Amino acid sequence: MTTVLLLILSVLAGVFLGKYFGKKEKLAKNLLILSAGFLITICLNEVFPQVYTSSESSSLGVFVIAGVLLQMILEALTKGFEHGHFHHHNEHNILPVALMIGLFIHAFIEGIPLANEEHELSPYLLGIVFHNLPISFILGAFLFNGKKEAKSTSYPSLLIIALFALASPMGMLLGNYFNPDLQPYFLAIVGGIFLHISSVIIFESNKNHNIDWVKIGLVVLGVSLALLMHLFHHH
Repeated sequence: MTTVLLLILSVLAGVFLGKYFGKKEKLAKNLLILSAGFLITICLNEVFPQVYTSSESSSLGVFVIAGVLLQMILEALTKGFEHGHFHHHNEHNILPVALMIGLFIHAFIEGIPLANEEHELSPYLLGIVFHNLPISFILGAFLFNGKKEAKSTSYPSLLIIALFALASPMGMLLGNYFNPDLQPYFLAIVGGIFLHISSVIIFESNKNHNIDWVKIGLVVLGVSLALLMHLFHHH
């Protein structure tokens, strides 16, 4: 129950912040960079060790690559929404239906491994929560601070938010019906998704290859938070 509540609240909190602070694009970018540092650490410290210590570890690398490829396909639908490409779109060239499908599949798959998590507040769950915040922030900014004609369509906006908020809990629900032996495979796919998103955010945020100490600081802060959670979780 705590898990479901956290997943839904992380989306609603992000959307709320996006609605009221969505015009501050720098804030959205900084949130994304911070979450990328957190996510890549969760990936390497929690998800991959769990994947590669399972009995099927020899074949799981393929599923990690499948996760990377899946995320690349989903980005054709979301147009890179997950790593902050919302300001390039007006309401006409990003179809809310495609965005909805892409975000829903993404969040749904992330929810499946939660069904077999032993601890309620696992680092994996916190990784998803941390990752939900900036995406929801961008979603809120996109839905409520877009063009004037978009503001009149609050009904589809609420539907998109509700579907995104419920996607991971629904994935978790479905995960309960899967054989627990499949857990490493789903984790490997999600590991690939996390790896792709976090590395794209980190690399894209430094296009001119100058040293940007703020960005480096944000990545280090994200990494440090994830390491603290790792230590706390394993003691």
